[in-house]
Amino acid sequence: MSLPKSSPGAPTAYVDTFAQDHLPPEDLIAEVDYSGTPELVAYPNYLNVATVLLDDMVATGFGDNPAVHLGDVTWTYSGLLTRANQIARILIEDCGMVTGNRVLIRSPNTPMMVACWFGILKAGGVCVSTMPMLRARELSYVIDKAKVDFLFCDIDLQEEMAEAADEKGIADKLFYFKSTNADREGATLEAMMAEKEDSFTNVETAADDVALIAFTSGTTGNPKAPVHFHRDILQCADTFGRYIATLTPDDVVTGTPPLAFTFGLGGLLICPLRFGASCRYLEGPMPEQILETIQKYKVTQLYTAPTAYRVLTDLVRDFDISSLRQCISAGETLPKATFDVFFEATGIKIIDGLGSTEMFHVFVAAEPAEMRGGFTGKAVPGFMAKVMDDKGKEADPGTPGMLAVRGPSACKYLDDPEKQLVYSKDGWNYPGDVYEMDNDGYFKYVARGDDMIISSGYNISGPEIEAVLLEHAVVAECAVVASPDPDRGNIVKAFIVLREGVYGDAELVTEIQNFIKNEMAPYKYPRAVEFINELPKTATGKVQRFKLRQLESG
Repeated sequence: MSLPKSSPGAPTAYVDTFAQDHLPPEDLIAEVDYSGTPELVAYPNYLNVATVLLDDMVATGFGDNPAVHLGDVTWTYSGLLTRANQIARILIEDCGMVTGNRVLIRSPNTPMMVACWFGILKAGGVCVSTMPMLRARELSYVIDKAKVDFLFCDIDLQEEMAEAADEKGIADKLFYFKSTNADREGATLEAMMAEKEDSFTNVETAADDVALIAFTSGTTGNPKAPVHFHRDILQCADTFGRYIATLTPDDVVTGTPPLAFTFGLGGLLICPLRFGASCRYLEGPMPEQILETIQKYKVTQLYTAPTAYRVLTDLVRDFDISSLRQCISAGETLPKATFDVFFEATGIKIIDGLGSTEMFHVFVAAEPAEMRGGFTGKAVPGFMAKVMDDKGKEADPGTPGMLAVRGPSACKYLDDPEKQLVYSKDGWNYPGDVYEMDNDGYFKYVARGDDMIISSGYNISGPEIEAVLLEHAVVAECAVVASPDPDRGNIVKAFIVLREGVYGDAELVTEIQNFIKNEMAPYKYPRAVEFINELPKTATGKVQRFKLRQLESG
């Protein structure tokens, strides 16, 4: 049952149709297919993710079950529903929000962030979640691109948010909340919530109404803005969550990816709540804190990056992690060596998931019993995947080529037809990864096909960093590439041509690194800097980054 491209779907519930109006033309969006699982086939024309994951779960008996935790704080499904309802009322009654407005959230993983997220969807808004580490200039770009109407921000992250809101003239539409129960001056959202009734009638959004704009680093200077419908978000639970993670109400899920990443949003919120499980957010990302959380709270599933699993392997002997039954890895390919040593230390076969922000979540993986070290897995139920050669034909087994994917979600860039043409071709989605497939249908990672740097699970755009480096007074030219690293998979390395008369030394390296940290999310800064006389270029002057990558890979 493939939805025809000509199908208009259900009429939008939105008054503000900005996001809908700036979707790619239908002929630039890959085919979507809902026939892969019975659950997908059953999706109705009108669907609100908040209704399915909160209201319906409470109505079917999960109200007293724990939903989200942080430290000693636990909110049940009913408690989370109440708070989300109050936030929805604030948006409608106090803010004057109309359906389709965009609401930005800036927060670490906390129960209040989750309540805000669901409150926005209940009120018929569009969520724009952002990474906690983004700087004011990056937040300003997001505000501009998504035409953000309102902002919710954790009070502990107010400095950069306030600067961006002031710059964009929307400081009066910025509301602060608290991460914890501690009193924090300036956090007003909780006081507003206390004055609201705990009921709310959700907006009946169409399944194809935009629910989320998920910014991510791109391969050009500015971040991309993939757009997701309500059904796009729910499908990750009815594909990966149901058939690979095999979640149950007894599961307690934790992990390191931010909810602002779709890997984190799907793994640490959407999938667990779909099946009545609970989500425990970490009080700190350090390996010891992860293991202490698993031990203390009997966590059953862990989501993190391969680099973290490498570190955890050396520490697990000092902790009781017997409750842990599944581990999911994503963000970068899982090396066979990491898979093997972790299995030897724990008896757990890590699930290596391949997904993308454009497709929302994981589309290639395998259940632990079917996982093979060194392979990512097979197409997740509900999806199809294949490898295409450079002639546009399906590659033979064992032959590297570009991975192509099709299923119940598809890439939809906000107002960016040029990037859309790169990602969507001939009815398929092309995530930009080079893979090969064996005779059994298992996919094996070969390389990235673009200038993306994947370091410790973070997707980092080389050209985006280059654009900021060029703002430094001493930088004449630069190129940023991935440099292999045993701990992080890759690190960001900058090759810099200095302006005439400037001498490059260790002090200047530190100055440049600090410059990037002050202007961008800290995880993007170049951990290695090399000053060179000139960059390798083509006859037409284009920088040949592949030559620099070759130097780094030996």
